Amino acid sequence: MRFTFLVHLALMVLLNLLIKPLAIFGIDAQVQNEVGASEYGFYFSLLNFTYLFNIVLDFGITNFNTKYMAQYPHLARQYIGKILPLRIALLLIYVALTLILALSLGYSQKQFEVLYILILNQFIISVILYFRSYFSGLLFLKIDILLSVMDKFLLILMAGYFLYIETASPMTVTFFVWLQTCSLGLTLLIALVLLLSKVGFPVIRWNLSFNRFLLRKSFPYALLIVLMMLYNRVDSIMLERMLPDGQYQAGIYAQAYRLLDAFFMFATLFSSLLFPLLARMLKDGKDVKPLLGTAGNILLPGAMILAAVCFVDWRFILDLIYHQDIEEAGAVFRILMFSFIPVCFTLLFGTLLTVNGNLRFLNWVSFAGIWVNVGLNFILIPKYGALGTTYATLFTQVAVASVQLFFTIRLFQMQANTAIVLKYAALIGVLILVPLGLNAAKLDWNRSLVMLIAAFATALATRLFDWKSFLELLKTKR
Repeated sequence: MRFTFLVHLALMVLLNLLIKPLAIFGIDAQVQNEVGASEYGFYFSLLNFTYLFNIVLDFGITNFNTKYMAQYPHLARQYIGKILPLRIALLLIYVALTLILALSLGYSQKQFEVLYILILNQFIISVILYFRSYFSGLLFLKIDILLSVMDKFLLILMAGYFLYIETASPMTVTFFVWLQTCSLGLTLLIALVLLLSKVGFPVIRWNLSFNRFLLRKSFPYALLIVLMMLYNRVDSIMLERMLPDGQYQAGIYAQAYRLLDAFFMFATLFSSLLFPLLARMLKDGKDVKPLLGTAGNILLPGAMILAAVCFVDWRFILDLIYHQDIEEAGAVFRILMFSFIPVCFTLLFGTLLTVNGNLRFLNWVSFAGIWVNVGLNFILIPKYGALGTTYATLFTQVAVASVQLFFTIRLFQMQANTAIVLKYAALIGVLILVPLGLNAAKLDWNRSLVMLIAAFATALATRLFDWKSFLELLKTKR
């Protein structure tokens, strides 16, 4: 299983390194450069608003389906025909809830015009993810990986043409959202054709008893996702609604958040691959600690190094991406990037606990996370704006990750490993002391480059990243 994980992880990382940075920085950031922080903040807050009831579109069915298909693959064709009508019903509920809340918040006609398109996009995304759950659960991982980047690839081709080739007409937020719809629609069509080729044509029918069974089984997954969505997405909405210059503040936060979101996309590659593998291993009674350790020793040191580099060389990084508001975004960016470290802990241990069925615990932790995040935002946003949201996000992520970590250690009886703790301490020490030492010595060197070299050398020297074991793992499938 570790071999399968590493091989498909390598393929997924390669494709994502080729495509998603172009989509995020070459397309999304360029759109913000053209329309400005306020206009992009208008779009960014609406996008996050559509996530609030997003779980109604899925109701945890995708995660439940991934686990169920990994354990009972022979039921794939039967489930498709029964679930698709249910998803149409969930769409109608989602649209009603979203529009009612938008009306209660007093959104303008212009906001509604964009909101309608974003609602359509959310539905298409939810169906794509549902189709991908079959490929993931049935371990057609290469197809799942290709579909994970397909919409971004198509968006690069479409939006890239209007941003860099046909530049006579200025880019607008509405046109950009319609381009997203086109790329998502084509991806959905490709996913449908591939799924039917693998499992055959299902018989579509409404089955009330099955729907009740499925919703009852998937409800804990749905509740977990909606709670996590709320404390991760409510920030920009509160910024836009609470401040007189809310759209501008949301735009500044979006500038800083974009790179964190890019790193988060790569980190989720681990959880998307780990989920079906851990489900299969737990069903077979196998020890999951080696696989979890392999993933953790790749993901966590990388997260620490990336956060440190962004803190040290924030200006250089933001200057590469943006044309305006660098100072304002920089103050948020250099703090916000440290949230990536606890996010990675949550992805690793949260995935394991989800597969293991500890959903009640995860839901309570996420529920507490919402109250902490919203409470801190109410206190900090009026005084500090986007920077206040940044501190609220960092504190919430650290708190949630810490609780999940300690619960996992107790549940799976993981023994304290002094050697691992010392290795991470050595890495953290290098990331702190190298830039401080260069500053104290007044050496005009590239601090990030020196820090990267020192950090990777430390990881190899302490065998935090065991290169020999990694190569041996790739030589065998067992």
